[in-house]
Amino acid sequence: QLQLVESGGGLVQPGGSLRLSCVVSGGTLYNYPIAWFRQAPGKEREGVSCISISGAITYYADSVKGRFTISKDNAKNTVYLQMNSLRPEDTGVYYCATGPACLDYDRKMKTFHSWGQGSQVTVSS
Repeated sequence: QLQLVESGGGLVQPGGSLRLSCVVSGGTLYNYPIAWFRQAPGKEREGVSCISISGAITYYADSVKGRFTISKDNAKNTVYLQMNSLRPEDTGVYYCATGPACLDYDRKMKTFHSWGQGSQVTVSS
């Protein structure tokens, strides 16, 4: 059974950076695309980014394009989310998850079957 563990969250000032990590165990990144989702207080969970099995195709929500970068290290079974130029509206709990495909990942959240426990990101001065 796949297990995903996120880390790297924390408190950062607006304009700052954080790098989230998602370590996958019980399987290999060679078999699964990985997506990042986030949920702000009082809001629905939303898709942030997704990376294909090969790593060659990446997807980003419009709100994070140009600021966030998703990447993977298959040897370490780890997916990263580098977050730069953070804004208060980026605050939320960030989750990584595995699913069948990245295409339409943000609208097909229910098809993502394995989730991490989440990592809190707070952007505030």
